[in-house]
Amino acid sequence: MDTTFTIGFIGGGLNSAVGITHKIASQMDGHFKLVTGCFSRHNDINIQTAEYFNIDKKRLYFNWKELLEHEKDKIDAIVILTPTPSHYEILEETIKNQYAIICEKALVSSVDEGKKVKQLIHKYKNFLTVTFNYTGYPMIRELKNMINKGLLGDINQIHIEMPQETFIKVDKNGNPIYPQPWRQKDYDIPTVSLDLGVHLHSLIYFLTQKKPLEVVAIQNSFGHFRQVVDNVISIIKYSDNMLCNMWYSKSACGHRNGLRLRIFGTYGSAEWYQMKPEKLIVCDNKGNIQIVDRVSNLVEVTCLPRYNRFKAGHPAGFIEAFANLYEDIADTLQHYQQHKDTPVNYTFDIDIALEGLNLLNTINLSAKEKTFIKLEEVI
Repeated sequence: MDTTFTIGFIGGGLNSAVGITHKIASQMDGHFKLVTGCFSRHNDINIQTAEYFNIDKKRLYFNWKELLEHEKDKIDAIVILTPTPSHYEILEETIKNQYAIICEKALVSSVDEGKKVKQLIHKYKNFLTVTFNYTGYPMIRELKNMINKGLLGDINQIHIEMPQETFIKVDKNGNPIYPQPWRQKDYDIPTVSLDLGVHLHSLIYFLTQKKPLEVVAIQNSFGHFRQVVDNVISIIKYSDNMLCNMWYSKSACGHRNGLRLRIFGTYGSAEWYQMKPEKLIVCDNKGNIQIVDRVSNLVEVTCLPRYNRFKAGHPAGFIEAFANLYEDIADTLQHYQQHKDTPVNYTFDIDIALEGLNLLNTINLSAKEKTFIKLEEVI
């Protein structure tokens, strides 16, 4: 596609975890151009970010509501990059002002807020997509293709984990490394679930399209910040008799970001590890084991030009995966502008985000009640 969409950031300052990543990923393939923003509530950081991003001073705002007021009909979409607990207020105003919206995960911090967002989207007919970026890895998409073609047979179980060490790690003097203030507090859904659990739900949905039905879970606090949950283990029953063993943590020493999934079917299995993103280990029920990369003879997806910005042997990583998702968002946004609907292919709409929030909320309830709990239907 030749279209370049203009976007504005709310949040995403130089001191944020995601601002620079979104800037690079959105513009890597030329589909988006950042032209305006309110990047931080701190004036100095806001100005520094605008200078770093080469934003015209006339289009830098110190209040996000002023941005919405003055940029209406001048840009194609708003990208919401503030901390998750602040999302609902911004989403509400952005939807009412009829902007197309690209929102950082987990969309909002509770099921109730998610339901309200869905009602607003249905009322105002906005474009809304949520950036579950790990689905942009080419080998994840190759695995999705294998599953869709039935090469692994009927999927019966998934083991998926995302361990990190940030809440138990210390600096060179032995002192705790404090996260952002909003991450030192839990909300209706624990922050670790909003941070990490949403990614695991989105990957399972992306690969299988199966729905979570029932959960049993344990939650702990093992790190320095005992006021928040930092370790979650759950067993999830999905539709079509699929089972999932899910673990995510911020108190797992030695793991920077140990995202790994193993998926098992009646004909075979596959394993993918984010620290080695270009390799997929595939096994069949005859005992054969293969290592597949993006130029193996077996692949049908990762050999496409869009996943080969440079030749194999030069690994594409996190930013490139994010850029792959932004290319899908551009395709979906173009379709929306032309047809006023949003087909879900490689992108994620309000229903998928709300399903994830519902799952994470049920995990929290199960851990508190120490029993299996069925997911309530979210309308």
